[in-house]
Amino acid sequence: MSPRRLLATARRVLTQVANDRRTIALVLIVPIVLETLLRLIYNDNRSVFNSVGLPMLGIFPLVMMFLIASISTLRERTRGTLERLMVMPLSKAEFILGYSLAFSVVAIVQAVLVSLVALGPLGLQAAGSHWLIIFVAAINGLLGMSMGLFVSSYAKSEFHAVQFMPAIVMPQFLLCGLLVPRGHMQTLLRWASDVLPLSYAVDAMHTLSAQVSTMGTNFWNSILIVVLFLAASLILGASSLRRSAD
Repeated sequence: MSPRRLLATARRVLTQVANDRRTIALVLIVPIVLETLLRLIYNDNRSVFNSVGLPMLGIFPLVMMFLIASISTLRERTRGTLERLMVMPLSKAEFILGYSLAFSVVAIVQAVLVSLVALGPLGLQAAGSHWLIIFVAAINGLLGMSMGLFVSSYAKSEFHAVQFMPAIVMPQFLLCGLLVPRGHMQTLLRWASDVLPLSYAVDAMHTLSAQVSTMGTNFWNSILIVVLFLAASLILGASSLRRSAD
């Protein structure tokens, strides 16, 4: 693996993202607008805003990065860029890691920005560390990125890529414990919730909402599970390149 080729891939992707104003707006502005809208909806009930707004800091980056990563990678395939890259001395690992590095930068910037606005001007309150909240939001953005890279292998058009979002993201949103506590769900729904990564990301946010310290909690276990899902998605995405490029 060549660090030079990996960084060159990441730099190329970041340049493409930076030159697309609509993507910049989707990544940096839309989550802030949505969090602000949520604040206005619960303007008379700050406790509900604190309860719902904190997990949404992790959900917004996941959704946005899922869309951006899946559509951007699909464009590489449909425009023939991927095929040209694969005949060059660029390994599948370098391609995936280069994309991951680029989108990781985007996800971290997004998570930091929306979290600072929510915890600052919007007045979102949480018992846990604000830095840990930003960390979880960034991890969720990376999870969305990894899932987007994976599903792009199975899409033939941008419309197909968008179709994966209600199929993959929406069930996780409904079962993550935000709308109904996971412990109150029916058995089958709880089992399904237990194998979905967003459930553990929301669990981590709930811990930070109520606990000053993460010691003696399942916080880091939840983060580990999310990271394992993230890594698995990247591995599956790399393995699918052979099928798409050969």
